[in-house]
Amino acid sequence: MLPRLKSWIVLAFMLLALYLVLWRDDTPFNSGEHPIDVLHGDSGEMKGADGAGLEVAPILDDIPLLLATTTESQSSPTPVQWQSTTVSSAAARVSTKASAVHVAPISSLRRRPSSTASTAQSASTKAAGNSIQEGSSKLQEQFQKENDALSLGETAGLIYGKTLSRLVDVGAHEGFNAAYLTATKSLTAFHDTPPYIYNPYPDYNSKSWISGNQGIYRACNGPEGQIKDWAVFSGHPKVFGYPHIGSYVPLDIDSNLCFERETRLGSYGFQDAEVLGSGNSSSRETKRSIDWDSVDWGFLQHDCLRENSNRYAEIEDDIRKTGSSLVSMNSSSVSNSTAILRRLEKVNDTLSDDGTDASAGEADNNDSGPALHGMPELIVTPRSRTAVLIRTHSNQTYTENDKQNIRSLITELCLRSGAEYQVFLLVQAKDDNLPNSTDSAAYHKILQASVPAEFQNMTVLWSDAQMKELYPLIPPEVNNVHQSQWLSVQKFAQDYPKFDHYFNWEFDTRFTGHHYNLLEKLATFAKAQPRKGLWERNERYYIPSFHDRFSTFRLAVQKISGEDTIWGPPPTPGVSPMGPKSPDPKDHHWGVAEDADYISLAPMFNPVNTSWVGKNDVWGYDGLNTPRRATIGTQSRCSKRLLDTMHAENLRGNHVSSEMTPQTVALLHGFKAVFAPIPMFLDRDWSGESLEKFFNPGPKGESGSTVESPFSWGRESRFAGSTWYYRANPPMRLYNNWLGWEDSGIGGPEWEKSHGRMCLPAMLLHPIKNVVEPAAGFSSKSDLPY
Repeated sequence: MLPRLKSWIVLAFMLLALYLVLWRDDTPFNSGEHPIDVLHGDSGEMKGADGAGLEVAPILDDIPLLLATTTESQSSPTPVQWQSTTVSSAAARVSTKASAVHVAPISSLRRRPSSTASTAQSASTKAAGNSIQEGSSKLQEQFQKENDALSLGETAGLIYGKTLSRLVDVGAHEGFNAAYLTATKSLTAFHDTPPYIYNPYPDYNSKSWISGNQGIYRACNGPEGQIKDWAVFSGHPKVFGYPHIGSYVPLDIDSNLCFERETRLGSYGFQDAEVLGSGNSSSRETKRSIDWDSVDWGFLQHDCLRENSNRYAEIEDDIRKTGSSLVSMNSSSVSNSTAILRRLEKVNDTLSDDGTDASAGEADNNDSGPALHGMPELIVTPRSRTAVLIRTHSNQTYTENDKQNIRSLITELCLRSGAEYQVFLLVQAKDDNLPNSTDSAAYHKILQASVPAEFQNMTVLWSDAQMKELYPLIPPEVNNVHQSQWLSVQKFAQDYPKFDHYFNWEFDTRFTGHHYNLLEKLATFAKAQPRKGLWERNERYYIPSFHDRFSTFRLAVQKISGEDTIWGPPPTPGVSPMGPKSPDPKDHHWGVAEDADYISLAPMFNPVNTSWVGKNDVWGYDGLNTPRRATIGTQSRCSKRLLDTMHAENLRGNHVSSEMTPQTVALLHGFKAVFAPIPMFLDRDWSGESLEKFFNPGPKGESGSTVESPFSWGRESRFAGSTWYYRANPPMRLYNNWLGWEDSGIGGPEWEKSHGRMCLPAMLLHPIKNVVEPAAGFSSKSDLPY
């Protein structure tokens, strides 16, 4: 080959490589965005002029958004001007009190309410006089007027009754989320488009996985042997394209999937029917019924941990050979354990006759190829482990759906992942005579009367009396599950210390998507957050139709906060911070790649100056002068060191009520705490400006720090139409319909014959209580307790 031709070929390859590198920086692969969200103008990340403290490059649809906010110049702005203009305008919008004139929100490409709804909302806003400055007591009155006006508009109730028959963006999957999906050719009996098999787990045992992970992954068995991934449908109902509050994009959760009840819960006992049929036939093969009472989920989790123990730094001792459980020797019967042992013999099939690991060769078989040239060498580390504590009490009645939900948590989080998570039932015994010894006859009697047989071997009982004995300096009148809920979690962390994190999971929570995908995405998002401006971001809702991209939101909050930010623990008498020493305030990268000590699913607001009922629940510390934060709802993740510190403070008599405990201790000790902006939908299509006004009414756009906080007494009705709050109407109604039941005139067999099978995107729902099929004509309602 001629030398000149060789030179041209080399040059061509260099240009191609350069193009791929530059192109990669502008794609969803780098920003963590789903491509559908990019096309629709959803949140991404962008870099500042100096790159400090910012995350990901801007995306092209910033241009029309910015043009909509200024008419001063028709010339094309430079990238630096794009950033400056966007952040400045967003910062002006973050605070409703920062200027006498409230800056209008960006003309959003994300959500377009109907003209009828917009007109009705504008009329009600005008009628209310938009007079927030005239008196804070006007704000709730204004909310009610706008809420009533929207109830008469075309968008009222649009989140209900969405089915598989009208999905949009079907087949549009790109990037890493697309790798989770495997197309099938099998049709279901209830939809004319084949689903995908959904596998959101890492590519275990591939060379790329082994290069950064200690040990070898070994598949675990479920009640019937090998665990099969379940199916999901591509696309989403149009109304669920973009959440009103929060976003799928910063969390990198695929918003373009729709989950249906049989494919989602069929493996866990729902209807005991085979999901996939043949052709368009409505017939289904009857699935062999599992005797769930003979299943021992505690044993299954243990065996899975034993098989994968090489992946973890330290695990609890395996005392299975003694016939006892790892948890608390709760085995309900010898025959039950023996049956499970026989069924689990398949787990050992991966061991060869000489005892060596026959699965070691899987690394080569599943090879995904060598790392890209120039990529940094990965450090091999043991995998962290998380305990998931499902909170309930000894008087709980377990519906079939409750049991199916628990089975799904165990299977998806523990068994399928090779024991990266372990699920427990943390049960409050209402009988204060609960013995401390877990192997006593009295303990077993309470256990067997309180918990279904299949879950008894993964259950830990506790009582208020035990907590009063353990924490004698906490006033007895507040040492109860309502004001001191975290005490039992702290004790659990002392008794079972070999977990890195502990997830407090409320019994009345449901997630329509995949549990492993959710918890991994929450952890990854939290780990990526810089500490710069973190506490200020934590105390407000992220509202995409108002704040625009998450990067814009982050920078706007940083700008509106100015120098008035939390950088390290605030000095508090009697508190010696246990967290890391804070660096120079100019360090915009501090905290990036640091695991969060606390992850909440709602804002960590400042309760001072609100009328939230628990704002003064402080004992010890510096009294009411103690800096503190609160979160409504305790569904959250704590690190071991945070729980250890909470335990130590309580032993000293320092205490705050349940919904302030981990947040306040994290604040006072300089730990990393992150509010993950989970997607929340509302039952009417509010404008971004109104959502900001009613849900972030603080002096600088916070959700707290004012009597008009949505968490204040008399203002919580703002959440009545949301999918995530301790009192809200949509969660139960959506879930009943999703299960195929009639609720509020929608759903049920006859309704679905005409409209199709209900489906929902990946969505957290709370509260979900007493899940049984309602009577005809039933309408769900979840009223506030006042």
